Amino acid sequence: MSENSLFAFVLTVTLIELTPGPNMGYLAVLAASAGRRAGLAATAGVALGLLGVGIASSLGLAAIVTASNPLYEAIRWAGALYLLWLAWQGWRAAPQEITKPVEATANTEFFLRGLMTNLLNPKAGVFYLSIFPTFIDEKRPLLLQTAILLTVYVAIATAIHTAVVISANAIRPGIEKQANTMLIRRTMSVLLAVVAIWLFYTTRRACC
Repeated sequence: MSENSLFAFVLTVTLIELTPGPNMGYLAVLAASAGRRAGLAATAGVALGLLGVGIASSLGLAAIVTASNPLYEAIRWAGALYLLWLAWQGWRAAPQEITKPVEATANTEFFLRGLMTNLLNPKAGVFYLSIFPTFIDEKRPLLLQTAILLTVYVAIATAIHTAVVISANAIRPGIEKQANTMLIRRTMSVLLAVVAIWLFYTTRRACC
């Protein structure tokens, strides 16, 4: 692809990723409540999820999901319900101290959560199918172009998500000093539930 096409793609993806969405909301809530390491672990999971969905899209699996309304709806419901389950888990764990260090094994759990929230997001596959073809030159190798676009996209998304995590973690000390830890955790759980509803709403399809 030409340098102009690549630049246009970078600009487009950056603007899209800077628009608040489920990933950004989830990572901000997580980093503010569980800390930077937890947020970065989830960010790595999100990156792998985006990469996996991108590879699946290039293999045509995303097109199959998009074409099958029952399959699309099943993944859509599963993604929303999974986030709601995470919110419920956070609500139940509310009495724990927010200042308690997050164990190393918990980071693996946060990584898997970040991965699952993207694998269960049908909108990610739709994004690849709708955006990538615009920047691909049919006269050049398709596989190489797809690999370049996917790598660039995941890199930009990860950089922005990392910045969100660091920013959210920066306000954590102030939150700890100003409020009861139970209230903070339950507030974060409610916000995560809002993210779940947001994801469910934004991935809906028109009925006609």
